[in-house]
Amino acid sequence: MPLTWRRAESGKPTDKASAGGAPRPALTDAEGAGDRRGAALREPDGDFLDFLHDAGLLDKAAAGRVRKVAQETGAAIETVILELGLLPAVQLRDKLAEFLGLPVVEMADFPPRLLLPDQLPHDFLLRHHMVVLDADEQTVWLAVANPHAHNELQAVRFATDREVRVKLALQSDIENWLRRHVPAPDTAAELTPEKVSDRDIQRLRDTASQAPVIRYVNRLIARAIAERASDVHLEPQANTMRVRFRLDGQLHEVEHVPPDLQAGVVSRIKILARLNIAERRLPQDGRTNFIVDGRNIDLRVSTMPVMHGENIVLRILDAGRVDLSLPALGFDAHQVRIFEHILERPNGMVLVTGPTGSGKTTTLYAALRRLNTPERKLFTVEDPIEYELPGISQIQVAPAIGLDFARALRSILRQDPDIIMVGEMRDLETARIGVQAALTGHLVLSTLHTNSACGSVTRLLDMGVKDYLLASSLVAVIAQRLVRRLCPRCATPAPEVAERIRAMGFDLEGALAPDEIRPGEPVGCEECHGTGYAGRMVVAEFLLVDDAVRGMIHAGADAAALEEEARRRGMRSLAEDGMIKVLKGHTSLREVLRVAQL
Repeated sequence: MPLTWRRAESGKPTDKASAGGAPRPALTDAEGAGDRRGAALREPDGDFLDFLHDAGLLDKAAAGRVRKVAQETGAAIETVILELGLLPAVQLRDKLAEFLGLPVVEMADFPPRLLLPDQLPHDFLLRHHMVVLDADEQTVWLAVANPHAHNELQAVRFATDREVRVKLALQSDIENWLRRHVPAPDTAAELTPEKVSDRDIQRLRDTASQAPVIRYVNRLIARAIAERASDVHLEPQANTMRVRFRLDGQLHEVEHVPPDLQAGVVSRIKILARLNIAERRLPQDGRTNFIVDGRNIDLRVSTMPVMHGENIVLRILDAGRVDLSLPALGFDAHQVRIFEHILERPNGMVLVTGPTGSGKTTTLYAALRRLNTPERKLFTVEDPIEYELPGISQIQVAPAIGLDFARALRSILRQDPDIIMVGEMRDLETARIGVQAALTGHLVLSTLHTNSACGSVTRLLDMGVKDYLLASSLVAVIAQRLVRRLCPRCATPAPEVAERIRAMGFDLEGALAPDEIRPGEPVGCEECHGTGYAGRMVVAEFLLVDDAVRGMIHAGADAAALEEEARRRGMRSLAEDGMIKVLKGHTSLREVLRVAQL
């Protein structure tokens, strides 16, 4: 039976049963059986918790916890239950409807279009989580998420001058339906960002400052840091907001944001990152800091408008947990010796290549730490600056004001640098200046998006760098990928893997001593969250540019010819390096096959 809000004969609310003596609109049943003076709408306080306990849905301990949180925060009982994850939203709605004697309505029963848009604007309905289901001359029927929003329901009655009857719906259903039925703007009075700001920003800030929202965001970030996640993804779906953590390069679904907190969580994160909370149509990027166990954690925030709201990604940069040393990154002793030899060069260009997310910048940071001595002047040009390196002058590019890689690099050359790190060779101008810097006495480190070390040469030639300049400036190219390390607690020996590697045609005789061969397979335990892996490491190949390779570059040799010559001169391919690390028990064969081209 729907709940009815009607006008009393005097035109004023007749129910004085509300807390503090504040009057409420009269309540009648659907048949107009008379003024029930609040009897139909009980507050979901202790009685509702007893009702859930009697139904076997909450034990006494859980009910007590809900009551305590509600008293401390002032949040509604049903909101606390959802936030604590004690009941699914649908079950909670159904039990609340049963407790209050209200009917339930599904989104499939919502009307095909907005009703009464002149009297009940879309933004009012979205703000208070209401949908007009039907209306005639005497009555308006509403789907509501909060049947206790007395002031808002009274406002509907006054705005429409009709009785108001309500049915209970999921807040997520109401929000999704309203987002799909946004009215077309009036060209003559189209909303500007300033008007939106005047009307909505304070509401968004108020929502974001609510205690349940703040606690949820803090708990989510703290959990991600504790589980060593590199990224947190908040993804709005049709009926929910999914949360996923990226652990060791792989995404894992961890929870769903309670429906009543979704808008507040988005606004809270945007406020922390100093973003425009009223802007929902354009992507935004920002950053903030988070303190955990006395450590300062840097968070990069990216928002992207999608079909059902705003997708948010938080990248976690925990410098305190990153060991910026070449062995810690996964380079073996042989590779470390090669790398150190490369870094001893007084000038030239060194490139680290690979796809996005392959750890290129972290490798360059490790190189910079080795090079950072008191007698050297080091500069970096980055987008963004991922970690602060003491003693090094780091520059964040800002294309919006004209400070791009090329302009920053030109200015750095007037600062008398010894070593320059360029975040990425993105265009011909940046590459050309980098080559010139390498030829005029500077050591230049940079990254490039290519699949192999030899492919970087053809990539730079295709960009327009002259072959003779490239041949004279390039010192080395390191191509790398990241593979997951086997969890040391649960990995199981797998001696048959060595036979599989030999059967695949890898001749690694002499690369390892017999006692070094101990391949393993992932199992999964509590320590590694059931994945079988803990952390990541580098697999890499090194192209050293000697006289023979330099001559081939000058002659315009393609990547295949360069690779053949480099292999003949002892280059270990990326796949071979991966197989050696499989045989040593550092990673699994499956991981190497995932990232290496065979």
